[in-house]
Amino acid sequence: MKINFKYFSYGVILFMFTLNGFAQEKGVKKADKKFDDYSYVDAIATYEKVANKGYKDENMFQKLGDSYYFIANLEKAEKWYTELFDMNPNQEVEYLYRYSQTLKAVKNYKKADMILEKFIAKSADDQRAILFANQRDYLQNIKENSGRYEISDAGVNSVYSDYGSALYNNNLVFASARDTGGVSKKVFKWNNESFTNLYSSEISADGSMGAPGRFSATINSKFHESTPVFTKDGSTMYFSRNNYLDGKKRKDANKVTLLKLYKATQKDGKWVDIQELPFNSNEYSVAHPTLSIDEKTLYFASDMPGTKGLSDLFSVSINADGSYGTPLNLGLPINTESRETFPFISADNKLYFASDGHPGLGGLDIFVTNVAAADNFKDIQNVGAPVNSSYDDFGFLVDSSSKSGFFTSNREGGKGSDDIYRFLETKTICSQVLKGIITDQETGLILVNTKLSLFDELFNLIKEIKSGSDGKYTLEVVCSKTYYLRAEKDEFETKEIKVIIVPVSGETMKPIQLEKRKKVIDVGSDLAKSLDIPILYFDLDKSFIRKDAAFELEKLLIVMQEYPKMKIDIRSHTDSRQTNIYNAKLSDRRAKATRAWLIAKGIKADRLTAKGYGETQLVNKCADGVECTEQEHQANRRSEFVIISME
Repeated sequence: MKINFKYFSYGVILFMFTLNGFAQEKGVKKADKKFDDYSYVDAIATYEKVANKGYKDENMFQKLGDSYYFIANLEKAEKWYTELFDMNPNQEVEYLYRYSQTLKAVKNYKKADMILEKFIAKSADDQRAILFANQRDYLQNIKENSGRYEISDAGVNSVYSDYGSALYNNNLVFASARDTGGVSKKVFKWNNESFTNLYSSEISADGSMGAPGRFSATINSKFHESTPVFTKDGSTMYFSRNNYLDGKKRKDANKVTLLKLYKATQKDGKWVDIQELPFNSNEYSVAHPTLSIDEKTLYFASDMPGTKGLSDLFSVSINADGSYGTPLNLGLPINTESRETFPFISADNKLYFASDGHPGLGGLDIFVTNVAAADNFKDIQNVGAPVNSSYDDFGFLVDSSSKSGFFTSNREGGKGSDDIYRFLETKTICSQVLKGIITDQETGLILVNTKLSLFDELFNLIKEIKSGSDGKYTLEVVCSKTYYLRAEKDEFETKEIKVIIVPVSGETMKPIQLEKRKKVIDVGSDLAKSLDIPILYFDLDKSFIRKDAAFELEKLLIVMQEYPKMKIDIRSHTDSRQTNIYNAKLSDRRAKATRAWLIAKGIKADRLTAKGYGETQLVNKCADGVECTEQEHQANRRSEFVIISME
């Protein structure tokens, strides 16, 4: 059994669901055997014959939907997943996610989001759920990024699958399932197409494409080859191939021939010395290579141990002596529980990749993020339509100087199952830089080495830097986004500002003046008042700390770190509404939640005491039965952080 490059990660998930095989009819049993053997096209034909006769079975609908899902025909998958959920809406959480993806394929985004909400409720810790929960306006964000590209057929497509391109010596090199061989035709039973080989098409000065021909007899084999990448001098290539070398085919423990990465060197016009890379394995797939700008790092997709999802993106160092380091998972927020695949590093140091785990239009979408920052990959953007669609879109390749390139899609209107499209970027994405200078509010002197922390609108930390020797700072930000910027320096009050970035390219200037710490901090001081910490940082009747509250409480954390012998007593108060017993318990839970938060941030437990006082220490007349305004009640809902010791 051989695995196709585009679909290799699906092999892993087949074992996540029990294949009960108790089908009542002979036809279903026959289809089950084909499904288990990865012969999805043949399985579909048999399942549909049975289904079209009116036979209904939950297990059959799962496999029928899965068969279409695994060959990336999401529209047909949606039909059978709908039958499945109509029959029984209580499916495993992965089916909720798959169903939402197929609903997007038919552009039913409203229902897709409803299914995703159910997915979040059942799987709140899943990275895909977290991404969707934090980006419920993802369609608006994609719309803002759309319209930047003009696309057209690349001029090299066949009626079969064509995908995974690279540029080499003014040629487009790509994978194709077109069968231009002799009498013998090997068929990949996953989709009943020929195995892919590498082809090459010359790009003329006017942009027209020459007739595709086989790329290299030494590289192409009787199994899959795909996704090459070439060094700038053209002497070395890395490429993906089934686990096949020197006439020997190897399989994993389940008798599946997986994928590996190979390296070849050009000598006298021929590709020779084909070697598999040392971090390959017979037990997992490694594929889709791309090189960093300095060619010292290789990026790729894999489902090797440590993979978070079906396939993750990894990097590995290429050492000066030709050896390789240990592969590193790119981690969050790049990788999810679904597929991240087909990475590409552009000349302007951006990582493009395909994913169906990040919020998108359906199937695989193409995303982009900057590589250069020290805390890589914090800001991930969907490149928008028309490059992305409700179908699978992947294999993005761009020439940064000409703003032109190629990508692959299985969208409607193509010639084959996958087709290569070319594009020209006609509208640059909005780019913004947040800049400023940090000064002493009283003297106007510049403040060097001031710590600056940038948070997104949900108070997630994006980046930390320090002001330079000139007191200035510079941060890359995204147009139309809201941020919070915190400035911290010893002997100065911590200051935070809200920054709204305009939707046009340019610079946003935000100078910050810090005030010398003048407020007395001593035994008996209430740090809530000294540090202007809002008294309300719990939701009504709740005792968990909100993200915006955590952002404010970090002021307290900073002071306790600055004074390592300081001990405080955390006191939580409520208003008089609800019963005395309820308010006492609620306030105590809140005080202890605050203490636990500080301990989790590194403050020693013996420096913190915590107690809830309920409604026993009201600051005004608003006791039980007294009519008061909401503002008056709010004054009683407060937290105090009283210093009880400084030694």
